[in-house]
Amino acid sequence: MTGRTDAQTHGRTDALRLVVILDEQAAGGRDLADLAAAVVRGGATMLQVRAKGLRAGALADLTRRVIAAAGDVPVLVNDRLDVALAAGAAGCHLGQDDFPISDARKMVPAGFLLGGSAGNADEARRATAAGAHYLGVGPVHATAHKDDAGAAIGVAGFARVREATALRCVAIGGVTVNDIPALLAAGATGIAVVGAVLAAPDAAQATSMLRDALAGS
Repeated sequence: MTGRTDAQTHGRTDALRLVVILDEQAAGGRDLADLAAAVVRGGATMLQVRAKGLRAGALADLTRRVIAAAGDVPVLVNDRLDVALAAGAAGCHLGQDDFPISDARKMVPAGFLLGGSAGNADEARRATAAGAHYLGVGPVHATAHKDDAGAAIGVAGFARVREATALRCVAIGGVTVNDIPALLAAGATGIAVVGAVLAAPDAAQATSMLRDALAGS
């Protein structure tokens, strides 16, 4: 396994337009595989499974079910590189305190997508140097869905981080449909959302609204 960037990896970074994070806690007891099917119908271009309370085996089983429900839409796993590899996910998003991206690059197969997190320019530079394929940048706004997200950086802060890296940057953290024009103007490749979709009464419809806003901006 080489961990090199190839055409398949670039194809997956093209899917970063509308990332829906399927957070087990935010789902409120709803099945993540059912939610995956709904948001894919609504136009999600990538999914990420986040279930910090599950053991590895249960998380791998859940990830496989989400992959089956997602069809051709790539599915990443949050934090757990071992689970992402075992379950056949398209990639893994690794935060500042997770398994080092530089080490992960040595372990993963070609085409496997590795995301990093950045809340400031220094973190962006480090994740870029470590070999991340894309960055999740934020939190743009304060969020209740990630305890360790840090202070909100706003659209201006997002723009500063974006300027510090050549990687594609996805805006994350309390992002709503109203933020999309400003974030795209600031250089965002796309957005990653939790509450904007999972807190809505109709996940497919909420995803569709985000998709249409991205297409119209």
